[in-house]
Amino acid sequence: MSAHTQTAEKGQNTTLLCQESYVCSGTDEAVFECDECRSLQCQRCEEELHQPERLRNHERTRIRPGHVPYCDSCKGANGNIMHTSVTGSRQIAAVRCQVCKINLCVECQKRTHAGGNKRKHPVTVYHAGKAQEQEEEEGMDEETKRRKMTEKVVSFLLVDETEEIQVRNEEDFIQKLDCSPDQHLKVVSIFGNTGDGKSHTLNHTFFYGREVFKTSPAQESCTVGVWAAYDPVRKVVVIDTEGLLGATVNLSQRTRLLLKVLAISDLVIYRTRADRLHNDLFKFLGDASEAYLKHFTKELKATTARCGLDVPLSTLGPGVIIFHETVYTKLLGSDHPSEVPEKLIQDRFRKLSCFPEAFSSIHYKGTRTYNPPTDFSGLRRAVEQQLENNTTRSPRQPGVIYKALKALSDRFSGEIPDDQMAHSSFFPDEYFTCSSVCLSCGCGCKKSMNHAKEGVPHESKSRCRYSHQYDNRVYTCKACYERGMEVSVVPKTSASTDSPWLGLAKYAWSGRQYWFGNQDPVNTVVRTEIEHVWPGTDGFLKDNNNAAQRLLDGMNFMAQSVSELSLGPTKAVTSWLTDQIAPAYWRPNSQILSCNKCNTPFKDNDTKHHCRACGEGFCDGCSSKTRPVPERGWGPAPVRVCDNCYENRGIQLDVAEQPSDEEGGTLIARKVGEAVQNTLGAVVTAMDIPLGLVKDAARPAYWVPDHEILHCHNCRKEFSIKLSKHHCRACGQGFCDECSHDRRAVPSRGWDHPVRVCFNCNKKPGDL
Repeated sequence: MSAHTQTAEKGQNTTLLCQESYVCSGTDEAVFECDECRSLQCQRCEEELHQPERLRNHERTRIRPGHVPYCDSCKGANGNIMHTSVTGSRQIAAVRCQVCKINLCVECQKRTHAGGNKRKHPVTVYHAGKAQEQEEEEGMDEETKRRKMTEKVVSFLLVDETEEIQVRNEEDFIQKLDCSPDQHLKVVSIFGNTGDGKSHTLNHTFFYGREVFKTSPAQESCTVGVWAAYDPVRKVVVIDTEGLLGATVNLSQRTRLLLKVLAISDLVIYRTRADRLHNDLFKFLGDASEAYLKHFTKELKATTARCGLDVPLSTLGPGVIIFHETVYTKLLGSDHPSEVPEKLIQDRFRKLSCFPEAFSSIHYKGTRTYNPPTDFSGLRRAVEQQLENNTTRSPRQPGVIYKALKALSDRFSGEIPDDQMAHSSFFPDEYFTCSSVCLSCGCGCKKSMNHAKEGVPHESKSRCRYSHQYDNRVYTCKACYERGMEVSVVPKTSASTDSPWLGLAKYAWSGRQYWFGNQDPVNTVVRTEIEHVWPGTDGFLKDNNNAAQRLLDGMNFMAQSVSELSLGPTKAVTSWLTDQIAPAYWRPNSQILSCNKCNTPFKDNDTKHHCRACGEGFCDGCSSKTRPVPERGWGPAPVRVCDNCYENRGIQLDVAEQPSDEEGGTLIARKVGEAVQNTLGAVVTAMDIPLGLVKDAARPAYWVPDHEILHCHNCRKEFSIKLSKHHCRACGQGFCDECSHDRRAVPSRGWDHPVRVCFNCNKKPGDL
């Protein structure tokens, strides 16, 4: 007495057979289902069985294609329903027990045939067809249909606690939502303190109590990151967020993540479970509004243009519903029937100097829970009413939602240094602005995060100060500036049309202002501006005062053939020249009669050494140590300092003691003068001073110091006595001869004639 043919297991169209076998022996196709007989009957059996007078009134139903009978065990002896499904309707049979000859639903099968001998009874499985399912749906009320639509909804992790999006692309986002790509949706998110029941609220407001979003009685937060699910009834993306005031790491990044969720939301539910509204609610919404207007409105407009979105992203923030649950206190506004709660909310914002101007609307919905469970029906009606309002924010396709979230995540991402953060606000500017700091003055960049990816330079509202270490001066032509143009001017030691030696001669002659008092061109024909030095940029490596190095390059061969000259005249000329180009804080040589530390008198042949930190004169034994002195403009290469200044290396100069622009020019002249003196001294005394020290003193500022170059920058060969170091005139790195044998002019560095460049720089197109 099988109810199906053998083709049922193969998923083909099956035929229901007669279950009575009264006339047909169970071989004819079933045509009727009799509730009182509790069986399927063919035409012949139905006629014969219902001929007696007492059986003629049995309720019989003609079987349609794909029909499945109801469960027999769900009805009592007189046809009353013994138990119902969750929806309150009769259950469709899942199997028919061939021994008991009854139809059973899944629940009844477990209840009556799960144990004992009945567990071994053979059963026939029914396969419900679409027609039967449609018939079931037609018999459901509207509320039951909504419940059924949400039965298969599941949530997924959208963004983790480190602000990383956990969906691969737009298609993956739509697939996890399980919705149509063309479906127009709105976004509803929830905020609130940890432990206030945000996930529980979403489950009962949108999914009829099903645990779509995980809840937990444990102390630890059960929601980490941002989770999302699709409500097919209201056509919204529901987003659950991590609670505020929880014990968590990366607090700054997680707080910034909340504002990204708020920016893509159409409606925000702020859930609070307290007898009175706390100030942190108003502070959070006020700070969120300010940060939204300051950082997100511009970015949302740019995203619309950049992504070519058909639906413009609203620059006005979402609507807000404050869902307030109390136990012992009255709801807001119940003591003042004449005043609406929203008016009291606005007054509270004003008293706290918080202005939620970014939000399109703010509504209050309260519920007082005398006895659990919480009543969410009022919140549900308020949400549905706000979702129907498309005046400010219209529904959009899920792809648009993903692109907006992706754009905001790309823009506002990265670590947030705690030492640069103001903790007086929920959303300080440091969460959304560039974290770069000027190396010269220490002020921060005011551009948005990751602006460098779009080619936008750093910017600061405050002015920078000059630093010798970075030489952050920029020269513009004064005459062009007066004509309305801004033309940058690069200082050079020679014209590009002059030969190297003629250029040096002209450069030396142009420095005669030190002899006759001529004015410096920097003070006459150019304007000087001080610009910021940002990390990771080329900065101001424009030190084209390479006269000393060019002199060394040209005279290096002379040092190998010239022998010794008299030492006395050399010392006298050196002392005179030193006083002419010495910085202002140096004590003149004529006033230095003895060492400033050991008080040993200087003789005619003794060498006087100036400490680069304090400027006093010392003997060689009391000033043999070296270190950089960036506060005086000497750096990054180590220079001579006295023992006292070496021990007090942590002491920095006051701002008033910093070298002036005039002293900066003197320092450059001093460095060049030292190099020239040392070079001439080396020629005169047949390399009395090691050539390495001369080269290090004469090298341009952008060159890597010799003592830091251990191997070739290209082939990585270690330098030795047999393998010489060579500087690339373009990048300043150290190379071996094989990797830097090319010759090219480098006008950006002041080398207008072919000079040594490395293999990599030589491959660059255009002028170097």
